[in-house]
Amino acid sequence: MTDCGHTTPGQSPVNGGARERRAFRVSGIVQGVGFRPFVYRLAAKYGLSGWVLNDSAGVGIEAEGASAALDDFANALCAEAPLAASVTAVSYSDITPQGEEDFRILESPQGAAARTLVSPDLAVCADCRREILSAADRRHGYAFTNCTNCGPRYSIIRGVPYDRPLTSMAPFRMCPACQHEYDDPADRRFHAQPNACAVCGPSYRLIVDGAEAAGDPLAEARRIVADGGILAVKGIGGYHLACDARSEAAVTRLRQRKRREAKALAVMAGSMETVRGLCTVSDEEERWLTSPAAPIVLLRRRVDALDAAAEAVAPGNAYLGVLLPYAPVHLLLLDARDLWVMTSANLSGEPIIYEDDIAVRGLARIADAILVHNREIVHRVDDSVLRMAAGGRQIVRRSRGFAPTPLALPFDGGASVLAGGAELKNTFCLTRGQEAFLSEHIGDLMEHAVLRSYEETIAHYEAFFEVRPALLTADLHPAYLSTQYMRARAAREGLPFISVQHHHAHIAAVLAEHDVRERVLGVALDGTGYGADGASWGGEFLAADMRDYERLAHFAYLSLPGGDRAAKEPWRLALWVLHTTYGEEITRRAPKFIETLPAGWELLVQATAAGVNAPLTSSAGRLFDAAAALLGACRVNAYEGQAAIGLELLARRARRAGVILPYRVNRGEAPLMIDFVPVLAALADEAENLSEEERAGRALDFHVTMAAAVAEVLHLLSALTGLRTAVLSGGVFQNALLLEELLAYLEDFRVLLPHAVPPNDGGIAYGQAAVALARMA
Repeated sequence: MTDCGHTTPGQSPVNGGARERRAFRVSGIVQGVGFRPFVYRLAAKYGLSGWVLNDSAGVGIEAEGASAALDDFANALCAEAPLAASVTAVSYSDITPQGEEDFRILESPQGAAARTLVSPDLAVCADCRREILSAADRRHGYAFTNCTNCGPRYSIIRGVPYDRPLTSMAPFRMCPACQHEYDDPADRRFHAQPNACAVCGPSYRLIVDGAEAAGDPLAEARRIVADGGILAVKGIGGYHLACDARSEAAVTRLRQRKRREAKALAVMAGSMETVRGLCTVSDEEERWLTSPAAPIVLLRRRVDALDAAAEAVAPGNAYLGVLLPYAPVHLLLLDARDLWVMTSANLSGEPIIYEDDIAVRGLARIADAILVHNREIVHRVDDSVLRMAAGGRQIVRRSRGFAPTPLALPFDGGASVLAGGAELKNTFCLTRGQEAFLSEHIGDLMEHAVLRSYEETIAHYEAFFEVRPALLTADLHPAYLSTQYMRARAAREGLPFISVQHHHAHIAAVLAEHDVRERVLGVALDGTGYGADGASWGGEFLAADMRDYERLAHFAYLSLPGGDRAAKEPWRLALWVLHTTYGEEITRRAPKFIETLPAGWELLVQATAAGVNAPLTSSAGRLFDAAAALLGACRVNAYEGQAAIGLELLARRARRAGVILPYRVNRGEAPLMIDFVPVLAALADEAENLSEEERAGRALDFHVTMAAAVAEVLHLLSALTGLRTAVLSGGVFQNALLLEELLAYLEDFRVLLPHAVPPNDGGIAYGQAAVALARMA
């Protein structure tokens, strides 16, 4: 076997002489990426006869020729594979020579259990880009140009093996010119399943006021955006809403129609030159922007930007979510200097729209025109989001360009597991052997449409990969809809069910990603997660491996005034901190804050003091909320995490070094407790009379203090346990400033961070699957 990375023992010695024949098996992402044409050309290069085919296990090859040539061929299958491919292993066995004279690409067999991996959707490649923009090329201006190196994959596939009849390109019969390319081994469209041109392929039409507009649909779409209108665009994995990102009026109108009041909107820039004019861009950030995955990348805005985005795109935000044109239609809509808002076409909280009838009906009141094409989207896929932070790449949302590429599992075989994920930012995870298929971003399950999408996508994955789970797992929280779904299904199908504590899953996901089997110190900081004691956890220090955990320390419990409403209205937490600090003096000591409160706030204080609708939480996320409200960064969350984002942005404006504020660590009985009330009290004591510059300084102090407290407790726990590996995960670690400060304290630790999965709840399902498999092992 050749493992792509090293050659394992057992290969034939390199020598010439008599002809030999070998049967090869190639594993990995090897379908939909031009792998068979690559093998064909490789066989010709080494003078081999035989055949290659796609099957449900990947790619099968029989090759015949001189022993030395076969050895070189085997190594080249890994070393020279197409860029979009990911070859994990090449195995082969000796078989009887057949005496063939040529090498052929065979049709794929049907009926075997699916064991293949399928490529995610890939951004338009440089060769296709040149053709689309070249007036002399027959694909000039064609919005569905693709080849074996790029284009739709997962979003159009109905089943495996990956052949045109099993995709939504099946209705489009290739014209003679396209068929010639498809049949020509020397052409880069050789066996490119979505191959098409303007003569035979899909096409766009523009819907305005419920009717098809006359003329060039793309030219008219461009005119609508240039005139300040809102355009809905059907792309690779769903519909987007677009408008001129430099027009304050257009962006404001889009926000109003979409009901998205404050959350930052992504922008698509027509070129890297335009991106550089807007934001500071590192080499690594540019590499991701221009990669086949083509995610949204969070970039630092330039203060000296020319032709900057409208303030309404990301109000008060020092960062922009930027992506480049990744589908041919984007190249034809945007000029190099253009900057368009490109946000998922949905109402806030609902999944991205991908079906034409729903789009035409549902988007008519949001968009002035709808640009729709006639190639069906089989699987909806939202844009992925990532950023570069201290410690490396951080995926915020893992979707287009990444899913359904599997993550590795550090277990040998075992039963298939279906992990339900969390309630917010949901993904699920289906395992097959050592492969973990973490789904694309699903969303927040409280929305009925999202829950329906969740159930549909689970069914798609099970059918697509032909896997039926033998064990179901979900969060410990009994009210999570994902938990209820998994429990009900387990009962209905007679399957075993395992509950996994939320923060253990956060840590286990990182351990599985890094293939770490030993016990570590895990720090899981987030907004909420159901604790083993029934309380809301979120500031947890665990001694953990993938199988189990022990809670060694946590932030001291705080009351949540009004229960879950406190997470949406951080002023409630700030009010309680002020009350515990000032008591009856609150109206005199904090008059400006009290003036902003709704009537009846006194009753809320009384109820919280009596323990009425005031559950306890150890959440670090709620501490950020309270600090944000006290410092005026955010008092009502229009979207999840707004207060924490506002506090970080405020801290970034500080003009002095941070100061560690007083906090307490209870070193008595285990678990240790960090009391952060003194920190909040210090903020409360000054907040009324601080200048803007002083508020920024105090916001920085809060971050520095949080980092110092976490580091101190980690060092205390390390001294008690002897553990020197620290795992950091949970949504709070999306705060880049906190992560920077904390890592500076942990240089004497081996620190593991999530890079392949999000630190937020989008990575929970992968951790749940790892825990379930570890307990079965």
